[in-house]
Amino acid sequence: MQIGFNLPVSGPMAAPETMAEVAALGEELGFDYLTLTDHIALPDTSVPGYPYSESGSFYSPEPGHRHEQLIAAAFVAARTRRIRLVLAVMVVPHRPAVLAAKQLTTLDVVSAGRLTLGVGAGWLQAEFEAVVTTPFAERGAVTDEYLDAIRTLWTEAKPVIHGKYVTFEGLVFDPKPVQKPHPPIWVGGESGPSMRRAARLGDAWYPIGSNNAHLLDTLPRLEAGIARLRKLTAAAGRDPAAVGVVYRVKRHGHAAPPASDGHRRLFTNGIDNVIADVHALKALGVTGIDFDFEGRDKAKAMAEMRQFHAEVMPHLR
Repeated sequence: MQIGFNLPVSGPMAAPETMAEVAALGEELGFDYLTLTDHIALPDTSVPGYPYSESGSFYSPEPGHRHEQLIAAAFVAARTRRIRLVLAVMVVPHRPAVLAAKQLTTLDVVSAGRLTLGVGAGWLQAEFEAVVTTPFAERGAVTDEYLDAIRTLWTEAKPVIHGKYVTFEGLVFDPKPVQKPHPPIWVGGESGPSMRRAARLGDAWYPIGSNNAHLLDTLPRLEAGIARLRKLTAAAGRDPAAVGVVYRVKRHGHAAPPASDGHRRLFTNGIDNVIADVHALKALGVTGIDFDFEGRDKAKAMAEMRQFHAEVMPHLR
């Protein structure tokens, strides 16, 4: 099982040297990957409707103070040597497909094949209306077509796409990504369309457990979600085991009441439960888990990473 952590690209810890220090520490401590999130412009409200917390507010302070995801990833690639770089997730409609394919290829090349592309259709309508040229209501269809176009550009010598949102042929698209046939694609999202997308083209399904509309916050709920994924993967004509599962943990170890289904929320109520939950998820077929150490204070976040390394990681290998 791979273990990752979220590298802040927003808020007080998004200073370049802080990002570089935290990334280097993660590499030193033996984390397998780091993640970077994707927003371009947030609405000027205190609570923009974030779907992964009970309050609707972002976990990180000052979320609007933020770097662009792909440029930040390239910066981090230059300051590290081993650790994988996971886009968690890239909102696919934010960037035209051909441009995104070139940016992602470049990132894979300059990082010597360390890119993992996490993808999602996005959720924040105000951001879409400011940034994206395709309709918000069509974001799922746009995501699917853009991903097909990106994979075609990555893998075909003479790429051709004639779609509703993307049309090209006769392009020379070189170099191709270092990783073959292309960088791994982890499909984020917990809704039916997201899971069908993961089943159709994903190397992994990449949910967050705390989505209020599609909770996967307890072991029975996650087990049921994985069972749904396996059925959808078979229905898509693929081996049900072909799609891995990587789980994002927004908070861990904190005290919390039982979830609405009566079971303990995953990764709550102490380090012993964190360790037990990692083993339980591994038994379900989960192939990776990433944890969040971001906040306002670099020293505190780095201390928490060292504590996690000392208390949890020895039990996970």
